[in-house]
Amino acid sequence: MQFARRTDELKSEGAYHVLAKAQQLEAQGHTIVHFEIGQPDIETYENVRQAGIRAIESGQTRYTAPAGMPALRAAIAEDAGTRRGISFLPQQVIVSPGAKPNLFFPTLALVEPGDEVLYPDPGFPTYRAMILVAGGKPVPYPLIEEDDFAPDLEYLRRAMSERSRLIILNSPSNPTGGVLSSTALEAIAELALAHNCWVMSDEIYSRLHYLEQAPASIVTLPGMAERTIVVDGFSKTYAMTGWRLGYGIMPVELAQKVDLLVTHSTGSTAQFTQYAGQEALRGPQEQIEEMLIQYRQRRDRMVAGLNSLRGVQCQMPQGAFYAFPNIKAAGISAERLTTMILEQAGVALLPGTAFGSQGEGFLRLSYAASMEQIEQGLERLTAFFSALNFE
Repeated sequence: MQFARRTDELKSEGAYHVLAKAQQLEAQGHTIVHFEIGQPDIETYENVRQAGIRAIESGQTRYTAPAGMPALRAAIAEDAGTRRGISFLPQQVIVSPGAKPNLFFPTLALVEPGDEVLYPDPGFPTYRAMILVAGGKPVPYPLIEEDDFAPDLEYLRRAMSERSRLIILNSPSNPTGGVLSSTALEAIAELALAHNCWVMSDEIYSRLHYLEQAPASIVTLPGMAERTIVVDGFSKTYAMTGWRLGYGIMPVELAQKVDLLVTHSTGSTAQFTQYAGQEALRGPQEQIEEMLIQYRQRRDRMVAGLNSLRGVQCQMPQGAFYAFPNIKAAGISAERLTTMILEQAGVALLPGTAFGSQGEGFLRLSYAASMEQIEQGLERLTAFFSALNFE
């Protein structure tokens, strides 16, 4: 059978691949500790759940405007603008079923075949996939472990060309947990302006950080509001992964193009989900702070435990809920080591190579798991690495 070439280089997300293998082992009677999936282990907040239930019971299960319900777009514009210190219009907001459509559709609306798109490596695997589907040329830029996984700015400068169309940022980062500094953002903004380049800033973890001040957004810098797409959503902050609710904020002219792509693809986002989203934004926010306290405790325990393992070094993540330890001392590929850990220790985690070639020598573990699971997983990992024959 012959298929269109645009799918030739697409691969599944590593998290789903490892999850499937872990579930096969569980079906055979093995107990598995899950660190592979980036999903909060808590339930969607009660007030948000009840808002969704009320919406369903009152018949709010119909089509909506493709870009989203006006009330939700207004709520997103107000909340996102207030948190970033900038003013957004509701017309700039495109609501989508999850954040991924707002990664894909602006890329499709901006990138012509042959255009170059710069993206972080290691980074979320959808970035490379959407560039390829749009016909663009993926140009990965490395992150520096010793600098809290900040972008290699010199490399980025050299990689820019007259074909550069879009720069993708992710802060806080999946998989590293790194947060872009104001200095790095200013340097990247300077590059974007000099090359008349767009920036897509994936800020899905913007509320999940361990800093005294919230991470800065490049959209707030001079000249960047006119060329930046901010991508965010409800899955991580409000534990709404299965509700499928995300959004993008972009210049109105681009939003109109993306609206057309939404119209002819997803159509619209579930109406009752959008009502739940309104409640999430308008309702109490103290639950997020309580969740962050738990994540900080889990992060500290996970990183301390990983750094106690033979041959493992792990930077302290500044945001999100992932640890990205260096396992190069083992002398084993990340892919092979991940398989060994799953099969021999019963711990499911991801190889760094699931996030790009620069992820070789690293593993990714999600600490959005209970402290009991983290303790059990670290106990198993301690036994595994103690018995490992380092090459």
